[in-house]
Amino acid sequence: MRVVGLMSGTSYDAIDAAACDLEVREGDGALHLTPLGMVSEPYPDDLRNALAAALPPSATTLADVCRLDTRIGQAFGRLAVRADRELCDSGAELVASHGQTVYHWAADGQVHGTLQLGEPAWIAEATGCPVVSGFRPRDVAAGGQGAPLVSLIDLMLLRGRPGVPAALNIGGISNVTVVPRSGDPVAFDTGPGNALIDAAVRELSGGRLPYDEDGALAAAGQVHQALLERLLAEPYYRLPAPRTTGKELFHEGYLRSRLTGFGPLTPQDLVATLTCLTARTVADALRPLGATEVFASGGGVLNPTLTGMLRAELGGTAALRTSEELGLPAAAKEAYAFAVLGYLTLHGLPGNAPACTGAAGPRILGSITPGSRPLRLPAEPTPAPHSLSVRAPVPS
Repeated sequence: MRVVGLMSGTSYDAIDAAACDLEVREGDGALHLTPLGMVSEPYPDDLRNALAAALPPSATTLADVCRLDTRIGQAFGRLAVRADRELCDSGAELVASHGQTVYHWAADGQVHGTLQLGEPAWIAEATGCPVVSGFRPRDVAAGGQGAPLVSLIDLMLLRGRPGVPAALNIGGISNVTVVPRSGDPVAFDTGPGNALIDAAVRELSGGRLPYDEDGALAAAGQVHQALLERLLAEPYYRLPAPRTTGKELFHEGYLRSRLTGFGPLTPQDLVATLTCLTARTVADALRPLGATEVFASGGGVLNPTLTGMLRAELGGTAALRTSEELGLPAAAKEAYAFAVLGYLTLHGLPGNAPACTGAAGPRILGSITPGSRPLRLPAEPTPAPHSLSVRAPVPS
């Protein structure tokens, strides 16, 4: 089956679309994924600004939510059409859309609700394909954290590797999945990935710069130890797994409050300190779990200062690699992961890993919006795959 996966993360800077062929071969227990490529488009400036203005801790209205739900769905639909045309030769059979997370209702270690915008009817109308969307709420309804949902894909990729392999995604928020030698796997959000770094750069530049390109600001600064210690005192880092967080906690206002009482810092020193915070909290999360190799993905992988700090924090205990070594490009891994989750939903298979999210059990995730043709679900039950095999595409 040819599937397009759509994703926009907590940095809400762009939408990614990754296309792949997915196939289960009888008897081998693996889901075979052939990547077909990725296309990405930034949100239009006015839409990104409207989204930023509506996110916590800002106030918003239901009219704003309706407009954002529609415009994000339309933007996702346009990119899905492009991905189908450019990557699938107009042969996509399914679209899986994560949507745009705008609120993750977490309190006292429990997630009570989660909201992703991007109405799937616009995607189905644009592409003619059935669309699977709304993946997170079912896991939350079953008592889970609703995140990191990619943990199931991580487990399928990492099973059978030597030592204690881990997957790390550094988006706006960082999350890890660790497969121990014995016992259940563990997955959780470690804390801010790029969220606070991006917030500082936007404020320091008056909105001209969205992020620290190539880690240049951080590389030119020195870590402010007293500020780092204050930031590390955040209670979230001591919550037990599974735990999730988002920009509901780690936003511009949070950063301003933590800077209270400190004298002027240079932009370089502030960004260096926030970059070190991300590296330290990721390493502190992985170290007790005994990770021996870490496969990183997400936008943070493109920041050499951040990855250098993370290597230093991990020391010699774990080798830092990228998801390319597992066959999935670092920038596209999450979009491919949701393509897989959409495939599982359409085939009536669970898409969560209860040991990782804390859900009461395996659940089929999401809702299906039919496309332009009659919806045909698989006639025969498909066995749940235990591993994910990534294959290079066959040259045309």
